[in-house]
Amino acid sequence: MTDCQQGCAAVFLDRDGTINREVNYLSSPQQLELLPGAIEGLRMLREAGFKLVVVTNQAGVARGYFGEEDVRRIHRRLEGLLSAGGAGVDAFYYCPHHPDGKGDYRKVCPNRKPGTGMFERAAADLGLDLGNSFIVGDNVTDLIPGEQLGCRTVLVRTGYGQSMLDTGALDGSSVSHVAADLLDAANWIVAQHHWM
Repeated sequence: MTDCQQGCAAVFLDRDGTINREVNYLSSPQQLELLPGAIEGLRMLREAGFKLVVVTNQAGVARGYFGEEDVRRIHRRLEGLLSAGGAGVDAFYYCPHHPDGKGDYRKVCPNRKPGTGMFERAAADLGLDLGNSFIVGDNVTDLIPGEQLGCRTVLVRTGYGQSMLDTGALDGSSVSHVAADLLDAANWIVAQHHWM
């Protein structure tokens, strides 16, 4: 990986529907299934020198469907699968809060996408250059932070991505590129990066 003294470029990645198959409230490692091309795409981005950061909303915690330890177990399983393919990520960030959640998890949180909190925390923790970074996701809420942070954004058609396009949910949003999947997104990002 590149030296981050001057700030590293990163690719921020949504989890469900982008790296792994969308499962309604994924709650156990056994449900985890990588999408085709995910390992190849992440490996390509790593080899190009990007830091890879997963940023994911996990409202299932707030709703009481599963706990934070379940999220961590899923992330350990995901990291194991990706690392075995030479595509490990540098960090995982998740937000367990939701305005309609239960107990202490019921709140409007600046970390919950489309809030920018997780991205800003990762930038501070890892020494990232947000202006030279990219965000990849399958939902408009994944991409909105890019407008505020100066990141370029890629919508993948996997997960909810195609329905976002079909329903016009992205109308008025500035999406830099639409890709078939994570591998296609990686090809575009690497090509853009060569011109930066």
